Amino acid sequence: MNTSPRPAATAAKADAQSSGGASLFSVLVIILAFILSVVVYKFVLGDASHFQGGNNENNPNPGDYLGVVFKGGFIVPVLMTMLLCVITFSIERMLTISKAKGSRSIEAFVRTIRQKLNTNDITGALAACDQQKGSVANVVKAGLLKYNEMGRDRSMPTDQRVLAIQKEIEESTALELPMLEKNLVIISTLASIATLVGLLGTVFGMIRAFAALAQAGTPDAVALANGISEALINTALGIGTSALAIVAYNYFTSKIDELTYSIDEAGFSIIQTFASQHGNSTAAQTA
Repeated sequence: MNTSPRPAATAAKADAQSSGGASLFSVLVIILAFILSVVVYKFVLGDASHFQGGNNENNPNPGDYLGVVFKGGFIVPVLMTMLLCVITFSIERMLTISKAKGSRSIEAFVRTIRQKLNTNDITGALAACDQQKGSVANVVKAGLLKYNEMGRDRSMPTDQRVLAIQKEIEESTALELPMLEKNLVIISTLASIATLVGLLGTVFGMIRAFAALAQAGTPDAVALANGISEALINTALGIGTSALAIVAYNYFTSKIDELTYSIDEAGFSIIQTFASQHGNSTAAQTA
């Protein structure tokens, strides 16, 4: 019999809808980021005013970094897309994790729950969960509701009731954590491939540079300069995007670990409190 307050079929349906919405959001972000990057590359970076003689085929004006970036070639919009995706998904994860933490400090919330449990004030602990909100509060509330249910059920041994509470907390955690980890795989993937794409652009730039040097007679100075610019710009964009993605991924992973630890701490307090308060009465009844 499934005693969970959230039926399995309803939970599975909700998770499927949430996953589909997250996937659609991710696809839309990538497509819009690419379109924006192409528009900025062609009409902002490639504007004739940034180049000598009003022609973007020439060298950039001295000190005009927009023209310099344009000389990075067709790989630049791809790298710009990756950079925009990292920024967008980082902001989205920051908002999601901040919402998951709830309305106040997680440490203060867990401390409140432990204090309420020590005085057997389950109603006050549930009220604290309603006030806190967020993923941690949702898991703790599910455990407390199961706590009350198992406290009224005298037909089961204490160890089985403790296992039921523990299972409820684990199931609630399994439902909440995927929401926190969504889109992190995209950030980690961008951290890996951004440098490779930048190196690919570097190779193309060096090919152009050596092709200019290989010409008979006087080397084409403009082509040589453009090739070197393409190589350096792509390297810089690739490394910068990858570094930002790595920092963002590690930061959000550490925040999720903190939330998971808080859930484990509160769950342990719930289980220990139930075992200590209901174990003795069961033993006395058995005797």
